[in-house]
Amino acid sequence: MTTIPTGDELRDILRACLAVGRWVDEVAAQAPFGSVAGLVETARTAATPLTRAEIDEAMAEHPRIGEKPRGTSRAAGFSRSEQASSDADDADLAAALAEGNRVYEERFDRVFLIRAAGRTRQEILTELHRRVDLDGDTEAAIVGSELRDIALIRLGVLAVQWQDVSVPETDASDSATPSGDPR
Repeated sequence: MTTIPTGDELRDILRACLAVGRWVDEVAAQAPFGSVAGLVETARTAATPLTRAEIDEAMAEHPRIGEKPRGTSRAAGFSRSEQASSDADDADLAAALAEGNRVYEERFDRVFLIRAAGRTRQEILTELHRRVDLDGDTEAAIVGSELRDIALIRLGVLAVQWQDVSVPETDASDSATPSGDPR
């Protein structure tokens, strides 16, 4: 059984997943959710697409790739986990990411954003180099898509925490199975 939070708790969770006021409002307005799948589908629909203003709003909450997120917020915790990789201590890669971030920020006037979860820093650097040469509209569309994907991944991580692993007590006379075990 899954217990998905509602009200202010849900709004706080959503904001940590994607700091876009309209998105938080739109998703929270559909609560309560009967399933994680329903929540995720509502979240996906509400985030497709994000406007340029919403991308800017969300980007204010994201640290640079390769830098340790600061603070103890739920969003900072997500970022720390998402940016953990086997090559995180490679000094040459860290320097290349810092330089790539500088070039990207100079070109697009925002930090480089990519779904880091499941990617090595080398893969991230390769994608940064590819994307820095894109036009502004194409890059904004990619950033919007990445923000949506990050939000959905974060909701999936939280869904694991929402799982109620307790088994409801049953009367021994329950005959769901020959042994009376409700399984």
